Amino acid sequence: MHASPPIGVDKHPTVSYSQAVPPRKPPLTYSAAGVDIEAADNLVSRIARLAATTRRPGVLAGIGPFAAAVRVPRGMRAPVMISSTDGVGTKLAVAKLLGRHDTIGIDLVAMNANDLITTGARPLFFLDYLAVGVLGSIDGEAIVRGIAEGCRQARMSLVGGETAEMPGFYAKGEYDLAGFCVGIVERSKMIDARRVRAGDVVLGLASTGLHSNGYSLARRALGVTSSTMLKRRVAELGTTLGEALLTPTAIYVVPVLALLGRVDVRGMAHITGGGLPGNLVRSLPPGTRAVLSRAALPDLPLMRLIQERGHISRPEMDRTFNCGIGFTMIVPQRHAKQAAALLSRRAVRATVIGIVEKGRRGVVYTDV
Repeated sequence: MHASPPIGVDKHPTVSYSQAVPPRKPPLTYSAAGVDIEAADNLVSRIARLAATTRRPGVLAGIGPFAAAVRVPRGMRAPVMISSTDGVGTKLAVAKLLGRHDTIGIDLVAMNANDLITTGARPLFFLDYLAVGVLGSIDGEAIVRGIAEGCRQARMSLVGGETAEMPGFYAKGEYDLAGFCVGIVERSKMIDARRVRAGDVVLGLASTGLHSNGYSLARRALGVTSSTMLKRRVAELGTTLGEALLTPTAIYVVPVLALLGRVDVRGMAHITGGGLPGNLVRSLPPGTRAVLSRAALPDLPLMRLIQERGHISRPEMDRTFNCGIGFTMIVPQRHAKQAAALLSRRAVRATVIGIVEKGRRGVVYTDV
């Protein structure tokens, strides 16, 4: 038998501290962890130059300080602040496959500004949030260039935002976008569903395509998996599939606000996810329904292609896509022709697509 060691004596051999500690490594830095502060600072300086092109009266402090400052316009008796927030969704996947990011910012502004004007509000300023895995792996300046263009179209100022580099959370080349829009309206001129009446008509403003909704279904139906497929010309579209899918969302701010002072607009809806059934209903009061004529809706080749190749039912198309109508306005029947003519002068195709009737609140179709 082996003798036990004396009490208090360790059975294991002594290891010196120098032997237990691994060799010294170079000091860890934020850059080594995947976040390039210098690249972010350089991007911010370029963003500031782009934002300057959108600056409108009332901006007291934009990009630079920790928060932006915008003055409430003078001359308003009971101003109400209106806000909205939205993103672009999986349309970003198409932009990534094509390596083209200069129009996706227009979509971001459109999704927010078009929501905001449904209340009759005028957009004042916009902020964006860009989250990315590796800043150097995307064209951040092209993205913001699109945002600036969208802000110019919507007549509002890009006053700030946030660029978050998040390695390990987003893969290299991956990013996401969100936007935040603030506007203002005189309390007495706010538009909601309360003044809509049976007998009013629904005016449909043409979309430019899918806008920024339904892309998960569209990509699946069309089998979009590569840039080669997106660069292929499609006879039914008269252009490449990528061009058709990346067509920017229409921004309706200028024509809609111009109409508000001249026509009795009683309700408005931005047609996004949920299509006409899911969005038009939000501008209807209880006890009314919108009866739409399917024959009055535009026949867009891209929508037809998606439906045919994906074998998608009509109801599924209705509740997923805008079906050629990007925005609706409910007006008295006597004002319909005037409203359509005024919109046409501002290069927006508009037509009567339905009528408001008494009934269970909802949206139904004729000519099915």
